[in-house]
Amino acid sequence: MSEEGKSVLLLGASLKPFRYSNIAVKMLTRSGHEVWPLGREKGEIEGKEVKTTLPDWEQVDTVTVYLNPENQKDYYQMVFRYHPKRIIFNPGTENSEFRLLAEDKGVKVVENCTLEMLEAGIF
Repeated sequence: MSEEGKSVLLLGASLKPFRYSNIAVKMLTRSGHEVWPLGREKGEIEGKEVKTTLPDWEQVDTVTVYLNPENQKDYYQMVFRYHPKRIIFNPGTENSEFRLLAEDKGVKVVENCTLEMLEAGIF
């Protein structure tokens, strides 16, 4: 990980190369970020192992969400045990319930596209 890189938990990683979550893992990795993809199927993207359960990490800087709001519910409390500094809700994943929980814990919430943020240099 580069000095400027962030540790990123990506919720909803897909092994399908055309999915935005898959592209995000690749772009984040190539941009020097440490990426921990979590998905429904085990596999590998850009040399990163896709996990199906949350491992025992101590902390992540950013959680970027690629799950629809209904599928996010099982992850609410698990995500907070990593003490993220921010959560990014990509288009279509916006979730007011999760947002309020995050804001109550002092987590910055961003509704934006991770891919566009990387392209613009504002990730």
